[in-house]
Amino acid sequence: MFKKFFAFLLSIVFYPLFFGCLVIFHGIQVISLNIFGKKAHKKTVDALNFFLIRCLNVMGNRTSYINNHKIPEGKPLLFVANHQSMFDITMIVWYMRRYSPHFISKIELGKGIPSISYNLRHGGSVLIDRKNKRQSLPTLINFGKRLQQNNETGVLFPEGTRSKNGAPKEFMDGGFKILTKAMPEGYIVPLTLNNSWKLLEWGYFPVGAFNKVSLEVHEPIAIGSGTVNELLEKVERQIKQAIK
Repeated sequence: MFKKFFAFLLSIVFYPLFFGCLVIFHGIQVISLNIFGKKAHKKTVDALNFFLIRCLNVMGNRTSYINNHKIPEGKPLLFVANHQSMFDITMIVWYMRRYSPHFISKIELGKGIPSISYNLRHGGSVLIDRKNKRQSLPTLINFGKRLQQNNETGVLFPEGTRSKNGAPKEFMDGGFKILTKAMPEGYIVPLTLNNSWKLLEWGYFPVGAFNKVSLEVHEPIAIGSGTVNELLEKVERQIKQAIK
């Protein structure tokens, strides 16, 4: 009861800071990309997500990053993670910024949201229409080929939708099959997000407060080391075993 009461009070501070970051960095993104290029734009996006995490800190939330494994350099990478809230993306962008992760997002997010929509359209991520396979399938195939050819990093949430209570959902194999087939020389890096669902346990207001949210990296898996079903089973097991 007291936790939710303080969450209400802190959310009054959180949202002006949060949306203020989105609006300010939208303009900075436009300037950095159009004047200074993609590298400057990428650093701007990293900085945005740093400040978004600081906004979570205002709510008394703490975030941590756990990685006891060496992630291959100069190889195509596919980060595969469980999905608990919209803040999962902020965690991955900031803590995995060295690898410049690109996301697969629903097409509706490509407009209307300051900073976020602009980055999705111009930062190397892809937008898919889930209701239109004629659009989504070629987009995913081309995305995987691009990751393979340019040694880039993609992010996949195989549950499809967020878990509202932290309990993992069944991993779907559609996008996983397409991407791993398109990047045979790549590596899968399983990621487990813990407690980010608590940031939205009461909906968008108040924002969850006084939680410990973590991002844990598991041992990378060479895509060529097994069949698609074997890889998905192994990745799903690694991720779900670490959910607390």
